[in-house]
Amino acid sequence: MDEYPLLNLFWTMLWLFLWVMWFFLLFKVVTDIFRDHGLSGWAKAGWLVLVLLLPYIGVLIYLIVRGRSMGQREAKSAREHEEAFKAYVQKAAGTSGGSSVDELHKLSTLKDKGDITQEEFDRAKTKLLA
Repeated sequence: MDEYPLLNLFWTMLWLFLWVMWFFLLFKVVTDIFRDHGLSGWAKAGWLVLVLLLPYIGVLIYLIVRGRSMGQREAKSAREHEEAFKAYVQKAAGTSGGSSVDELHKLSTLKDKGDITQEEFDRAKTKLLA
């Protein structure tokens, strides 16, 4: 244990943590460059070259210049994913066109008015509940 003191272990862990965080930040910035539809192809290429050739300075400049809009794009993407998920769940559950109770009430009203017969009501009810 004397060959690698505890303080060196902590320093190694700190540097490893910072290295992993750096890669996370780099991937986040590169993803944001391609996610932004407001940038032209040349602007995307320029930012990408800056971030890849001068990684530390390029990422810091990107965060300073475009950090606020980066957060807005992330929030917009999260909202779009949430709306798409809700729409999928509603479609899968079959609740997008109204509930079964509402449909049964409409059928009952039509039957009471005499617009449909008891047999038509029973068929529609069976179909609705199936």
